[in-house]
Amino acid sequence: MTIIESILKINPNAKVSVNAEDYNQITWLDGTTPISKSDIQTKMAELQTEYDNNKYQRDRAAEYPSIEDQLDKIYHDGIDEWKKVIKVTKDKYPKE
Repeated sequence: MTIIESILKINPNAKVSVNAEDYNQITWLDGTTPISKSDIQTKMAELQTEYDNNKYQRDRAAEYPSIEDQLDKIYHDGIDEWKKVIKVTKDKYPKE
């Protein structure tokens, strides 16, 4: 997660510039109310935790068959057979 991403999660309308990912080089633009370094760091940690907790979703997405292949499976073999194919990946990467 970056400083800019964290700032924009706190204030989606913020106008800001960050140099070299350095908290001491944040420039608040167009009258944007500054956000404290500690608030930005807290948000950054929250976003990192959220990202880490959703790893299973990224792993699943990389292994699922394409949407076209999934629809073809449903059309030719039915929902129950499609569920079996999808379950393999879901079991490999369970929600944590």
